[in-house]
Amino acid sequence: MEHPSATHSVARVPFPPDTRPAHRENDPRWRLAERVAAGTHFTRSSLLANFLLYIVAETIEGRAGEITEHQIGVQVFDRPAGYRTIEDNIVRTYARQLRRRLAEYFAGEGSAEPTRIEIPLGGYVPVFVPAPEKEPAQELRRLPVPVSIKIQTEPDLTSPKAAEPVHVFPWKRRLIQGSLVALYSLLLVAITSYAVDKARASHRPQDSVDALWAALFDGPANTYVVPADAGFNLLEDLSHHPLPLADYIRGDYLEMPLSGVDPHSAADLRSQQFTSFIDFQIVASLARVPDYNPQHVLLRFPRDLRLDDLKSANAVLIGSVGSNPWASIAESSANFRIVYNEGMQGATIINQHPQAGEAASYASRWNEPAHETFALIAFLPNLGGSGHLLLLQGLDVAGTQAAAEALFHPSAIEPILKSATRPDGSLRFFEILLRSKSIESNAAGIQVIGSRIY
Repeated sequence: MEHPSATHSVARVPFPPDTRPAHRENDPRWRLAERVAAGTHFTRSSLLANFLLYIVAETIEGRAGEITEHQIGVQVFDRPAGYRTIEDNIVRTYARQLRRRLAEYFAGEGSAEPTRIEIPLGGYVPVFVPAPEKEPAQELRRLPVPVSIKIQTEPDLTSPKAAEPVHVFPWKRRLIQGSLVALYSLLLVAITSYAVDKARASHRPQDSVDALWAALFDGPANTYVVPADAGFNLLEDLSHHPLPLADYIRGDYLEMPLSGVDPHSAADLRSQQFTSFIDFQIVASLARVPDYNPQHVLLRFPRDLRLDDLKSANAVLIGSVGSNPWASIAESSANFRIVYNEGMQGATIINQHPQAGEAASYASRWNEPAHETFALIAFLPNLGGSGHLLLLQGLDVAGTQAAAEALFHPSAIEPILKSATRPDGSLRFFEILLRSKSIESNAAGIQVIGSRIY
């Protein structure tokens, strides 16, 4: 029986028409793939649709053994024949998105399909499996996705449209990747060393910030540490268009237009996992916290986080909504929030209920080498109300750095933390508004100019 959605327009696999055997069009597996590609989970990403159609077509035509990461990169993502997959992980990045969207499609829109398409981990050859007779009465589980951290690199993407396109040279890519491996290894060693040393310490002086660390790390619940998505922030800046959380979860950044950027560099910005060096330092500092338990702390890149993760677990969210859209989940319970100006020309902290001596908004002259900047530290409930969120947000990189320094050297915020601590040692929810000086994107001098304790 013809599926109703088969009449919709679909993305087509990028083959010349004369190379497509007629039997493929009548193959139920191909027709299933076309229906999936026409579904709402794929209509906004022609690259994901073509990825799916390509691997299904190769499988049907008996060339499953030729479905490799390199071949997909060449055929689907227009990489040159000599490109090296060790230096360019675009296929792996899109494969994670593809697996997730297939699972979401068959859990919702395609739940009536008698057959499902899956792509087992470790390869790219699709398999066709019968749908379970009865769907389990639970929410769809997220596919496990390994996460890597990359230090932000910013090629000169500010030239006008008529200028020559930006190119990322192989030697530079190798240098960056070599540095990343060394830095990431150093981070893992530091995390393990500090965690073990601190966990063994049976006595330590009590600090006003101890209640905060205990709420986040001391208990059976997991804690997600989520650094900023610097590549996504660059996409917003280049397109002059902010992307809300719902669109970010759907992966709409994969289709954001980038004028004046060559396709290879544009694909890197859309698919690579970049974060800032400031975030890297914050993650390393968290690993030194006495209550830090590596068995319950999960480092998660924002593109791989899911709403379900924030319903029962704790989380440390680093960066404002422009670089970490997940920060917006706390806006409904917060007094202070960051909004971006039109065209991504700076950002402003909105004070929804100003108190005596407070302003209704705070903005920084972000385009000056030395300027006043502002930041937020917020300790709020998670989505399920059973856990905690710690948000470190700044109007710029220096602002986020100021929030972290105030947290890890808490003399400036100690009176607020003491006021927020209950007699039993637990901590009330709170928000802290900070002012700092940004000198060449580094924080200098931190003052508390506002707070709320709930």
